[in-house]
Amino acid sequence: MALRISNRQARWLWLQSQGLCETPTGPLNLPETIRRLGFVQLDTIQNVTRAHHHILWSRNQNYREPMIDQLLGQDRAVFEHFTHDASILPMEFYPMWQRQFRRLGEQVAGHASFQKAIKEIGQAQILSRIAQEGPLSTHDFDTRVEGKKQMWDRPPHKRVLDQLWYAGELATSHRQNFAKYYDLAERVIPQHHRDAAHDDSAQIDWLCRNALDRLAFGSLGEIQRFWGAVDAKEVKSWSQGTADLVPVKLESHDGIWREALAPPDIEARLAGVSAPTARLRIINPFDPVVRDRNRLSALFGFAYRNEMFVPAAQRLWGYYVYPILERDRFVGRIEIKADRSAGHLRVTQFWPEPGVSWPVGRQAKLAAELARLARLIGVSDIIWECDRV
Repeated sequence: MALRISNRQARWLWLQSQGLCETPTGPLNLPETIRRLGFVQLDTIQNVTRAHHHILWSRNQNYREPMIDQLLGQDRAVFEHFTHDASILPMEFYPMWQRQFRRLGEQVAGHASFQKAIKEIGQAQILSRIAQEGPLSTHDFDTRVEGKKQMWDRPPHKRVLDQLWYAGELATSHRQNFAKYYDLAERVIPQHHRDAAHDDSAQIDWLCRNALDRLAFGSLGEIQRFWGAVDAKEVKSWSQGTADLVPVKLESHDGIWREALAPPDIEARLAGVSAPTARLRIINPFDPVVRDRNRLSALFGFAYRNEMFVPAAQRLWGYYVYPILERDRFVGRIEIKADRSAGHLRVTQFWPEPGVSWPVGRQAKLAAELARLARLIGVSDIIWECDRV
């Protein structure tokens, strides 16, 4: 008989596995935080602070923005590549990422836009320049998009740089003002990680096991979506050939039970799980705890979507809207924007969740979290441009 996990237990397990059960204070071990998450998504938008900074700060509020750049560019403790999106991963994961280099490198190389790009600037030309000159960014090349530029158009040199990066021939050396600098992988990745070899089945097993470990429980689709480095058939085959997975029945927020899988130590996890902290958190839209919208809705009954690229008239909420988490439920959402030069953090819109009251105590928690977020980015004033409740 499948082990049954109540909805409350499931929410606690998920938040604990994602580092959001504990109060985000105490000594900071940044490499361990990233290892625990598996990866941290990078994002260009600096609405208040970029997503990767916010995600890490949410786990430990001693984190500061320059720390991740040092971990990447100086310590070589992480590398940058593509999960479901551009992300940083622990350097020790590199040997298990070889199939992702091959998959994405071949996929991008097959695009007509890439084939057109290499006619203008070849791979050998780019690799030769980097070998001789050291790390280069896209700004060090001068090819241009021909004709009318579309939103996601890239100049030929950028397409070739990215294909070499996807294929693992180039690696991110460092970032400067968030601009990516490409270098030869052999000059960025320690040799023992580059030399380690694992066959495809070992990599698939590692990817699936480590996804499930960080999910605490999940469907085959959730396991597949975690890294975005295996396909649905590979996950299904893995699950059928792995004897120590634990079948569970998982209660959704609406009382419906669904089938899922859990890691071998699920009973120990259930015995050791604790209630999440009472501290209220402002969660980044790209945080892994809210990224899988189906999982988010099933566990918490919280309907959410990113609307940065939705035309303003079609948005349900706003441009950059942050979920608000308290204990094990989402109690509201808030739109905030930083003006660093003026020293302001502006609250432009605020929505309590239906059925959630906002007494003085909860409002005080939100004010305290806004003040902490303001300190992270070095501003002092919090300006409300909407009703507080």
